Amino acid sequence: MNKILDVQNLHVSFDTHAGEVKAVRGVDFHLEKGETLAIVGESGSGKSVTTKALMRLIPNPPGRIKEGQILFEGRDLARLSEKDMEKVRGKEISMIFQDPMTSLNPTMTVGKQVMEPLIKHQKMSKDAARKRAIELLTLVGLPNPEQRIKQYPHQFSGGQRQRVVIAIALACNPKILIADEPTTALDVTIQAQILELMKDLQKKIDTGIIFITHDLGVVANVADRVAVMYGGQIVETGTVDEIFYDPRHPYTWGLLSSMPSLDIDEGMALQAIPGTPPDLLNPPKGDAFALRSEFALQIDFEQEPPVYQVSDTHFVKSWLLHPQAPAIEPPVNVQQNLRPMPGNFKEPVLVKEVR
Repeated sequence: MNKILDVQNLHVSFDTHAGEVKAVRGVDFHLEKGETLAIVGESGSGKSVTTKALMRLIPNPPGRIKEGQILFEGRDLARLSEKDMEKVRGKEISMIFQDPMTSLNPTMTVGKQVMEPLIKHQKMSKDAARKRAIELLTLVGLPNPEQRIKQYPHQFSGGQRQRVVIAIALACNPKILIADEPTTALDVTIQAQILELMKDLQKKIDTGIIFITHDLGVVANVADRVAVMYGGQIVETGTVDEIFYDPRHPYTWGLLSSMPSLDIDEGMALQAIPGTPPDLLNPPKGDAFALRSEFALQIDFEQEPPVYQVSDTHFVKSWLLHPQAPAIEPPVNVQQNLRPMPGNFKEPVLVKEVR
């Protein structure tokens, strides 16, 4: 596989009257061509800010990319001019937002909105763009596209509007598709249809997908790899199997413990992570999750943990993987799902010191 996106040491801050909010703090991740990377975490963990930074959609002021690189096919998107970035947005990198009703212009027909990127980026004539728009609406499973193309967003259901948004995002066959919680505003049945649609379309156009969600059930169905985000940092990255069956960070344990499951024993209570996410106006010293973790060590309150490598694809930012750390077992309801992972190192290897 080929690495199409490489994010290195990304820092994003917002300057407010109260001070600097450090929303994203030293994030590193990459995306391979044709794969789906899910970024998961609670609200406020920095998921959406990270992906909007990739698209350079952070309003400035008050927001700014303070440090880091966003390497896309050899170009650093963080350093591109706005004029050059306009050529990337919608053409090479597209985004599906959470609420389709606010993503669509209520004063324009659906057809015109699908045609717009085709005319702007592909330089198509109106007739050619209209024909392609009908093909796209057919591709995303919208019935009677020749008629629906003349209608306005309010004449569509929520699931149909999201299909239109996906058609717009796919209009120019982007190399990367960012989906920011695209099914949150939809009911469960429509969610399943949209997720199945995205998987099917990915196979057809071989695009890489960054999927933002807080729903681990969705992750299990769509992702190849998972990045767990907390307090503006990525605390664990691995394949879907590694995150679900061999999690190593206490925060990942907490997310898995709070996920409803049919396998939970009768009488076993669903767990919740105590406390609230940290105030990134004044980020905590050490491990940001320490104050909420029953497994926190003394060093977690004093020094930020480095990144340890568990396997070729599994990386964890936790002092629990230090050779001198005590052996700590995950919660019981997480242990039920654990299984030996092939290819794991016997001992985690330190790969990134904190500067």
